[in-house]
Amino acid sequence: MDTETAELLGESLERAFRHATVAAVEASLDEVGWREALAEEGNAVIPLLFTRQGNANAASGALDDLVTIALGLAADSDTAFVLPEFGGYGAPGSVQDGALTVRGLGTARMAGAARAVVLAAGQDGALRAFTVETGKLQTRPIGGVDPRLGLVAIEGRGLPASGGTAITAATWEDALASARAAVAYELIGVSRTMLRLAREHAVTRVQFGRPIAAFQAVRHRLADCLVAIEAAEAAATAAVETGDRVSPLLAVMAKAVAGRNARTVARHCQQVLAGVGFTDEHGFHHCFRRVLTLDGLFGDARTLTRELGEDLLRTRRLPDAPLL
Repeated sequence: MDTETAELLGESLERAFRHATVAAVEASLDEVGWREALAEEGNAVIPLLFTRQGNANAASGALDDLVTIALGLAADSDTAFVLPEFGGYGAPGSVQDGALTVRGLGTARMAGAARAVVLAAGQDGALRAFTVETGKLQTRPIGGVDPRLGLVAIEGRGLPASGGTAITAATWEDALASARAAVAYELIGVSRTMLRLAREHAVTRVQFGRPIAAFQAVRHRLADCLVAIEAAEAAATAAVETGDRVSPLLAVMAKAVAGRNARTVARHCQQVLAGVGFTDEHGFHHCFRRVLTLDGLFGDARTLTRELGEDLLRTRRLPDAPLL
């Protein structure tokens, strides 16, 4: 994708996320043709969309589309995808004796979707993707830390498991890598918004006759935030610019770095904002909630980092990947 096309698409996506409701955002993304752009341009679209979604602290079904398309299935605004349970990244479904059991998460799209794609593991470990009518699934809104994201808990038992599409382990690994890269970029977008809010506060809040941005301690915290964000973006860029597919290993690293660094940014920005950052009315409060939630999708930073370390100790060799 050339620079001019990327800028135009980025501007269109930015406008899409200015809408107040998920339905309006989804309609605008359809108008922009984001799924068509993903099919034509591939990985280059991931940072353009998900960074802006994070910037706006918005919610959509873009992640549903991304994973569905990565599995080689048809995606549209009426098709949701059942995500793994919070903190995990295994298939959310299982098949036993011809019956499908589902336990996972749904994005904000699930409420209005007619059908949902469920990835399930059979008794032999083989993966298959089933399309289930959403009316046959039990959904429960998740209030929790970030109700604005619109996540729902999904459960289903005894559903028919005939047919389905065979999915190889490698295909699921690639889809998982794309999802992790997308969430990493969304965390980066949220982090930039937190830094912007903290900086705006620092240049307008006056203490001892001067804006607090004039004090070295405040400047150091804001500088640390910028370093953390740039490091996370470098890791995410390395993951998506490795060829036609997102590197699974680098995507794990990018997701772990983005989750850890977003928490660092949140901690420093909270210190700069002081009491106002705790109020529900201030934008930072909602960004911090989003960070905590996004970090838990497809494996949280602590879990992924530990697994990378355990794999290193087990194999006694460095990963075959560029150093970040």
